[in-house]
Amino acid sequence: MIKIENLEKIYRTEEVQTKALNNVSLTVNEGEFVAIMGPSGCGKSTLLNILGLLDEPDGGNFSFAGTEVAKAAERRRAELRKKHIGFVFQSFNLIEELTVFENVELPLIYLGVGAAERKEKVAKVLEKMQIMHRRNHFPQQLSGGQQQRVAVARAVVNSPSLILADEPTGNLDSSNGNEVMELLTELNEAGTTIIMVTHSEHDARYAHRVIRLLDGQVVLEHAHV
Repeated sequence: MIKIENLEKIYRTEEVQTKALNNVSLTVNEGEFVAIMGPSGCGKSTLLNILGLLDEPDGGNFSFAGTEVAKAAERRRAELRKKHIGFVFQSFNLIEELTVFENVELPLIYLGVGAAERKEKVAKVLEKMQIMHRRNHFPQQLSGGQQQRVAVARAVVNSPSLILADEPTGNLDSSNGNEVMELLTELNEAGTTIIMVTHSEHDARYAHRVIRLLDGQVVLEHAHV
């Protein structure tokens, strides 16, 4: 599904340039659950942004679902992103003025899905995430664990082939964190590819494989049995 070779990303200011990614190469197969780990500032979030087609690399090759996207135009990247990728963030990123139902419905509106089909899809995913009883509540009326369930529901409502999770349990206590990790595991077992950035060795154990970054480079890769 994903193949990157010699990927580079450089951030420049007037005085200094920082190489956030330095010749990173990796492959993620369809149906894998991969954790990306490393200290703060090692390039994890930069890599995730590029994998999510939110940013473009300064060098190297990036093939996504058989399409070379390293130099793709923003419109093409946005198209692929909307159709194939779901995002789960540490801070939930829910819109406070919208209900649970409306937050989850949003990606389908962007895709131009009709109202009746939207209603059906949102109801189905809210049932699956066991949050249907909160459909008319606003984010601030929910616990952290419930908010992250809504965020996961929003990420999967259009059945993406890839979910990118950035510290998905970072703002949760251990009980809610475990629930979210179990949800991601269920989605992965149903066929969704998952790439997760995490600081948590506990969360990384849910993944099939761990890729460790240091100073913008892959320094270690190992499988979990």
